[in-house]
Parts: sequence; structure tokens; C-alpha cells
Amino acid sequence: MAAEYMHIGIPVLNRKPGMVYNEWGKFWVNESVDEYDYKIEYLKFEEGTRFPEILSKQPHVAYKVDDMAPYLAQAQQVIFGPEALGDNVRLAFITLDDAIIELYEEK
Repeated sequence: MAAEYMHIGIPVLNRKPGMVYNEWGKFWVNESVDEYDYKIEYLKFEEGTRFPEILSKQPHVAYKVDDMAPYLAQAQQVIFGPEALGDNVRLAFITLDDAIIELYEEK
């Protein structure tokens, strides 16, 4: 198993300058997490988002993983996904030790 830190996701109530709309997920997000030294992803979810409500209320920590299966097996709960974002990319959100963790798998 190998996990690489990507960002912390912080839900916000108001759009911040430079946010772009993600039609697939019905949320606003800052354009590039990598532009921030602290790797912060700000998210503003819209009505009808495909993501569970807990993501609009609590922060999450995101990791890029080579294989999400062992992480899914260790999870207290899978709260979203796994969802295919393309031919080689999957996304899931889990809880582990009561923390929300995003798993981003790219093959």
C-alpha cells in the first residue's frame, strides 16, 4: 500500500474568487490546489450534488493511492464511491478513525 498526500478539502458557504464550477459533481472548487503552499481545496456544494451531505459540513484529507481496495477494506464506512472518473481514475470517500478520507486512484 502506498498513499501520497494530495490536499485537505474544506467546505465553505460562500464562493471564493477564482472558483470554477464542476457540473459533474455540482460543486464549486478553487481552480488549482497546487497553487497553494498548504494544498487547500475549497469546496462549495450546490443543491443536488452527488456527494453526501457530510462532505459539505466536514473537511476531508485526500490521498493518491496505487490501489484503493485495501483502504476500502479498512474503512469504518464507505460514504461515496468508488466512482470511475475516467478510464484510469477512480474516486472514493471513506471514514477511518472518524476522519473523512478521499481516495484518488490513478492507474
